[in-house]
Amino acid sequence: MARILILTPQLPIPPQALTGLSQGTIIRNFNLIAGLAKRHTLDLLTFAPAETDEIGDELLRPYCRRVVVEPAPTRSLACRAADTLFNSLPDMALRLESPTMHRRMAALLAETSYDVVQVEGIEMAPYALKSLRAAHPRAARPTVASSPRLVFDDHNAEYLLQKRNCLTDIRQPRRWLAAAYSFVQWQKLVAYERRICRTADRVIAVSEADRAALQRILPGLEIAVIPNGVDLTFYRPDAVSPQRELGPRALVFTGKMDYRPNIDAVLWFADAVLPLILAEAPDVRFYVVGQQPHARLARLTAHPNIVLTGRVPDTRPYIAAAAVYVVPLRIGGGTRLKVLEAMAMGQAIVSTRVGCDGFDFRDGREVYFADEPISFAAAVLALLADRSRAMALGRAARAYVEAHYGWEAIVPRLEALYA
Repeated sequence: MARILILTPQLPIPPQALTGLSQGTIIRNFNLIAGLAKRHTLDLLTFAPAETDEIGDELLRPYCRRVVVEPAPTRSLACRAADTLFNSLPDMALRLESPTMHRRMAALLAETSYDVVQVEGIEMAPYALKSLRAAHPRAARPTVASSPRLVFDDHNAEYLLQKRNCLTDIRQPRRWLAAAYSFVQWQKLVAYERRICRTADRVIAVSEADRAALQRILPGLEIAVIPNGVDLTFYRPDAVSPQRELGPRALVFTGKMDYRPNIDAVLWFADAVLPLILAEAPDVRFYVVGQQPHARLARLTAHPNIVLTGRVPDTRPYIAAAAVYVVPLRIGGGTRLKVLEAMAMGQAIVSTRVGCDGFDFRDGREVYFADEPISFAAAVLALLADRSRAMALGRAARAYVEAHYGWEAIVPRLEALYA
């Protein structure tokens, strides 16, 4: 049994409790914590909005001995702009900077002799770098018997995500300012992500693709792959009744809709792919299911075949109602839990290859791949026309995630890194 201090950027509330608020980071962190708690003693250091900290503390008490929650700090746009221009650190290293949280972490380290300090995501890395071993890169650090092992779980190869943002936005003149921001962050993240990986005792990536991306900036780095998983009981084909008002020819996308890759995906699909589908199947409706739709999506509300739901209490009825679940992502890193959730519910999926980056799915077996508007539309239309093929694709998808992506099989791979 190990004593583990876990640092997370958001309160890892169980998805079953607040499905409508959940996002990939929260889902991963909660399931790792729930699995580790069966055999280890856990303390949690995290941020949360004031209105959810008491709820989260109650829900996490069965898993964590101690839950230390601080209000998430805020930074003005002016501060972010100044930091972009004049601070050598990337935005993600400054996003959750809190002197109070630094003090609370120092107090925990003074009170408890932890075996492991586990950093979930790059936003929390500054606390480990300052409190543990910032002055001692791994190659030069003296051996200290009481020093905890530092495990860094890099949820995305973050520099690669900003690189992809930059290269996508630079194609559109009206997005050049965003492209410039991403270019600056891309350069800063290369240096910062390299520094964290050098300091940590163990580095985790969520996919082989992310491992390769990190090794490109730090050749020879040993990286363990601990993939994202899915709750196979909560997400199953008969878990909920479908959202009936969607109709029989609904295309569904789920995700946090103020997240830049999701915004780009929905706009690309609405502008480039959906018109091709509607030319052949005018009764199709595209449902964008997710909280906080960005202002860039506002123009889609006037489209008669597009529905932006905003936040919903549970995404599963929408996934269950999909004739085809679409993943038109062109930007991203890590692996998308939304894909695993739809597959676990037995849905037929059409995705770009970026949308399923990090997974070893086979085209035409577990998912249809398409990267161009014409091929994406053709794949969707084929599945709408051949419902037996769509159901077979969904069954194969469910079988695949059952075999490879249940959390019960994933958590022991993480525990092996503590030895």
